[in-house]
Amino acid sequence: MGTLSTPVPAERKQPSHEPSRVALVGVHGFGAHHLQNLERLQANGVVRLVAVADPNPPTPGALPPGTGVFSNLDELLAGTPALDLVIVATPIQTHAQLALTTLPHADLYLEKPPVASLADFNRLQEAATAAGRSVQVGFQSLGSRGLQAIEDLLAVGEIGTLLGISATGRWVRDRAYYKRSRWAGKRSLDGIDVVDGVATNPLAHAIATALRIAGARTVDDLASVETDLYRANDIESDDTSVIRIRTAAGLPITCALTLCAAESVEPYITLQGSEGTAVFHYTEDRLGVSSAARERETVYSRVDLTEDLLEHRRQQRFPQGPPTAAPLISPLADSGAFMRVLEAIRTAESPALIPEQYVAWEGEGDAARAVIVGIEEALERATAAHATFSELGLPWARPAAVDVERPVLGLPDGGEPGASVIETGQGAAVVLATVQSGAGLAARLSPRPYLHPVRSLGGVKVTDHLPADHPWHLGAGFALQDVNGTNFWGGKTYTRAAGRYEERQDHGRIIELSAASGPGLLEQELSWQAPDGTELLRERRTTRSRLIDPRTWQLDLATELTAVVDSSLGGPGSNGAAGSGYGGFFWRLPACAEAEVFTADRHGEPDVHGSASPWLAWTADFPEGPASLVFAAPDAEQDPWFVRMSDYPAVGSALAWDRPVELAAGESLVRSMSVWIVDAKLSPAEVAKLTAARGSAAQ
Repeated sequence: MGTLSTPVPAERKQPSHEPSRVALVGVHGFGAHHLQNLERLQANGVVRLVAVADPNPPTPGALPPGTGVFSNLDELLAGTPALDLVIVATPIQTHAQLALTTLPHADLYLEKPPVASLADFNRLQEAATAAGRSVQVGFQSLGSRGLQAIEDLLAVGEIGTLLGISATGRWVRDRAYYKRSRWAGKRSLDGIDVVDGVATNPLAHAIATALRIAGARTVDDLASVETDLYRANDIESDDTSVIRIRTAAGLPITCALTLCAAESVEPYITLQGSEGTAVFHYTEDRLGVSSAARERETVYSRVDLTEDLLEHRRQQRFPQGPPTAAPLISPLADSGAFMRVLEAIRTAESPALIPEQYVAWEGEGDAARAVIVGIEEALERATAAHATFSELGLPWARPAAVDVERPVLGLPDGGEPGASVIETGQGAAVVLATVQSGAGLAARLSPRPYLHPVRSLGGVKVTDHLPADHPWHLGAGFALQDVNGTNFWGGKTYTRAAGRYEERQDHGRIIELSAASGPGLLEQELSWQAPDGTELLRERRTTRSRLIDPRTWQLDLATELTAVVDSSLGGPGSNGAAGSGYGGFFWRLPACAEAEVFTADRHGEPDVHGSASPWLAWTADFPEGPASLVFAAPDAEQDPWFVRMSDYPAVGSALAWDRPVELAAGESLVRSMSVWIVDAKLSPAEVAKLTAARGSAAQ
């Protein structure tokens, strides 16, 4: 884009109580909505539409009598004196130049996004200040009185402390949508920035509203912006993305948006509080609040942004009371935070094309629309965990960043970083397990190393991570909810004093200090650290893999926990939550069908949960095929089994079922688990035969 000059303020017209003289630039697209609104305001004697500008003239009869029609803004300004307000509703890439041209002559209503780059935004702010003009940006959702209601409920603590905000948008757009103009779906056009993506245009209000709720208005109100951009359509820009934001105050905001949903759903903002949640459907001005005290839903009215700007002008020119006019609802300066998000999208790597096997096309011709398979669940997972699509490990997403210097488990030539690889004997190497550091996870998830995905020899995925129901469930690994009052599990903490789960700022993290690897072996030195960085435990974790037969491989996990200080190792069970003794070894399974869980003498969740048995088997039909997992611990380490099937699929070995484990400083605790992953649904007799040889298999 060429250099834009700074305009010089023009002489203001004398105050008058006559209707404000308004011009509209762009009468098609969203400009048609402005025409309807101006017709309403003119009927009420508030404005007079004196001129419009558009290279494509409006249809006859679409304008009030006497309205001047021009082909461009320059002609309009030359032929229309004494303007009060100009509304610009034109393509994104034209906003900057049209706004700068307008400011010497009139106040400005500028449709969103205000401009297509942060540099142009800064230039426009300087020009508005120099001209002494007011600029309202067309984020209509910010006019909702529901936003004041949200501010009020947060102030009184109705949902407790605000922990995070998410925005979810699931809309449908067909091929015709991207053929509506030359600039549709473009990142740039003829060398000029456009940035017409899901987050910057159709669902820009989702981001703008989330930012306003978070109190983030200016560029400096944001600490970071991360983007994860994709496209299923044949366009340049993104149609499906996660935008992860952290405010300067440390509040996470995650926006998961798509134009490739199975059906359109009204977008919504979710406020996660320590004592409840609030969900704001901003297109409907509808706010639902759920807390321990009550549930309620209210629909609010909305202030029209054009009227707000006109009233602001009136108060400036004819003050009758306070000497200062009420601030605009959506002034240009308050779009700074949004513009920083737009700039991150503009400068990001081009959106990745989603492979065709993950996209279903519905409809024919220009009415055809792309539907990303499973996108609804992906959006839900992303917002629940404040995670990107890459971090979720979605099959169509870019691989998550891997530390290439990190030692890996069983990595032969041509293998994948962080993967356990077994030679099958047929000359093919199968990636069986990937070691995740967990370092980039949100603090509330208690970041820690874990295995995911873990697969059978036949490629059946048998772990899950970051599920929407419990985003702190992380594949396979070791974790505890209470070590001297620090939560290394994630989520809410159950305390004996409260007798319930509470949202607390008590989450620790487990970090890798060193690692050594060889074929089928990974040895890690780990540090369990409290929120203030104090080390509570030192762990030596060993992970081994070996091939048993053409359909079976064995995973051995062992941990030696050494107390750095006198330590109490516990969890909900040891803190009084009967039957909730999870903590220690834990394996989160993916969604599956026809699942069965059994031991040598028990069958089903109610009987197996809480029992102690040499082994436990889980068989099911997983999305990729049938498989069995057989868990076994040495006789000396038979902690009670923790099992969930009806709520979610998971198996654990409970270290502190109903009482804590006390370790003096320097004292160690050892636990181990063998897991056989089999490409078949085994019978109890087949499981018994498999586990009978575990002693020799572990050697």
